[in-house]
Amino acid sequence: MQQYADLELSLHRFDTGRYAAQFRFSLPKSEADIGLGQDKPVSVELDLADNVFDPMLFEPEPYGAALTAALFHDPALRTAFAQARASAQGQNLPLRLRLWISASAPELHKLRWELLRDPQDNSLLSTNENIYFSRYFSSMDWRPVHLSQKGNLRALVAVANPSDLQNYKLAPIDSAGELERARAGLAGIGLVELPASGKPASIDEITSALRADGSDILYLVCHGIMSNGRGLLYLEGADGKHEVVSGDDFAQRIKELQKPPRLAVLVSCQSAGTGAGETLATLGPRLVEAGVPAVLAMQSNLQMDTAAQFLPVFFHELQKDGQIDRALVVARGMVRRQLDFWVPVLFMRLKSGHLWYTPGFSHQDDSDYETEIRYISRERCTPIIGPGLLDSLLGPSADIARAWASTFHYPMSPYDSDALPKVAQYLATDKGDAVPFDEYEDAVQRALKKNFQADLPPETIKKKFVEPDALMKIIGAKRRANNPLDAYRVLSNLPFPLYITANPDCLLEDALVEAGRKPEAMVSPWNARLASRKTVFDLQPDYEPSPEHPLVFYLFGRWNDRGSLVLTEDEYIKYLIGFTSNKAFVPEQVRLALSDTMLLFLGFQTEEWAFRVIFHSILAQAGSELLGQYAHIAAQIEPQDERTLEPLRARRYLEKYFIKGANINLFWGRAEDYLTGLMQKWEAQ
Repeated sequence: MQQYADLELSLHRFDTGRYAAQFRFSLPKSEADIGLGQDKPVSVELDLADNVFDPMLFEPEPYGAALTAALFHDPALRTAFAQARASAQGQNLPLRLRLWISASAPELHKLRWELLRDPQDNSLLSTNENIYFSRYFSSMDWRPVHLSQKGNLRALVAVANPSDLQNYKLAPIDSAGELERARAGLAGIGLVELPASGKPASIDEITSALRADGSDILYLVCHGIMSNGRGLLYLEGADGKHEVVSGDDFAQRIKELQKPPRLAVLVSCQSAGTGAGETLATLGPRLVEAGVPAVLAMQSNLQMDTAAQFLPVFFHELQKDGQIDRALVVARGMVRRQLDFWVPVLFMRLKSGHLWYTPGFSHQDDSDYETEIRYISRERCTPIIGPGLLDSLLGPSADIARAWASTFHYPMSPYDSDALPKVAQYLATDKGDAVPFDEYEDAVQRALKKNFQADLPPETIKKKFVEPDALMKIIGAKRRANNPLDAYRVLSNLPFPLYITANPDCLLEDALVEAGRKPEAMVSPWNARLASRKTVFDLQPDYEPSPEHPLVFYLFGRWNDRGSLVLTEDEYIKYLIGFTSNKAFVPEQVRLALSDTMLLFLGFQTEEWAFRVIFHSILAQAGSELLGQYAHIAAQIEPQDERTLEPLRARRYLEKYFIKGANINLFWGRAEDYLTGLMQKWEAQ
């Protein structure tokens, strides 16, 4: 994964025409920001009433020169920028320059920052392939940005050309030409187009298509006007005539989607006439604030010949590595001789700049599954299955937590509102111990009915409540039948004698039975009631887990046994105490597996409660010191912006958890990506 030096330039409104500016700089191997000689923010004067910044008198070269002179008027900023450039060049790293305009200074977005020049040599910053320039935003949407896997991308192309535009002195849009340009630019990406089959490019159809197809990219071409400081979009109504939607309403509809697009491309080409550019540029920040990770907008009309050169290069470069700010600077460089090269503007909330990733081992761990295959063959590998394997069925548990936080008015920090144990603890304290369990069952069955409506019998969907396991059995069987690389089908076809799961579902047991194996199940004896139960080892004294007769060990309980479930913070703490206190009741085979086999973590985020509790449970087992001498640990890091941005930092983080010296193999991607590669390697040996 490419590494970058990162420079954030922030601007805050201080007074009319006066702003406070400050740099924050970091290098990949540094754990903290690096000082650039700035003891305090620097004052910058930007007179937006100056004629040189008047869009009606716009001339690119004097505009860029004036903007550069105003921003870098203070020697401290010039020196700080020069130091950042020199530090990046000294390590042969590109410099990612993120301009953060605070909410106190929204008027600064009207300035054409893409014309900014290097104060040292007067060269354009936005066409320099060693500098990745973007406008950075924070967002009130706390959902983490999960990166998509390259190769599974989909785009919605919507071209709104209402039949009555001439009544409003707006030029018709060349729908066929705009669609053709979109197809050329998005070659290799699955497309859904509007209008199509009687469906207009209306706000309802756009949001419905985004919801149904899970599109990663929204590509929108439409007219726009500014009215009383508000941006208005001219979309298409059901009758083919104009449908006026405010930028605020459009952003709100996108925000309400469970999965907003990862990239919005707002195109105002010459065929759209005048006026659309400013409107779409003002929509960009609103979409970022609504939760869209990145928005490429046009801050004026883009000439058709410029679009024909720019867009295909942009999408071609983007598909190489998902690095959107890099793709932009390459594409802008291709049209640098065009008078409107500055028109595309990138707004984003991504600190990494990545929209998607290519699955695989990190550079240091290019083992190609060799270690895993060796230990699986020797029956000395133990999979530990985490919540991530349920995400494709239920969505992330953080979504449930956020829904509860909103419904039940969770009073704590928004940062905590996506942590299910924390919000569940609040529900238990405020509403009663049974409430989070009831709400969890309701949330699971609603999600399964919604996400798999086509797979479930109508009578099942109509029932007010169905046990989660009953729904899982139907859905799981169909998924395994339709997908040879279904995660549970893969796990059931690998000869593990023991499976440890942090999930409460029946999918693994069902898959093992389907594969012709005879699994036994046991719930972790983390409380006195569970410890008093007879287990398979009591009922079958000669039982020894084997590939033919494996054991499925449920760490945090099962859905069909509510008293065994671990859901709230208190339950996790009780679990950790109880599991440690009752370790004599934990089968010897499980204790040995946790301390003296290769541990294969599947579907965990290292900051989750489940992972941390499991880790401390492992350390509590006798013999855990062998982790530093013998065991190998395989983990997947699902790339998320602002969390695991590069392999070295992720490795250091994991080494803080596991005993120093453990051999940690890191795989970049989802657990499903990892298991697909593992199964293919296993079958090929």
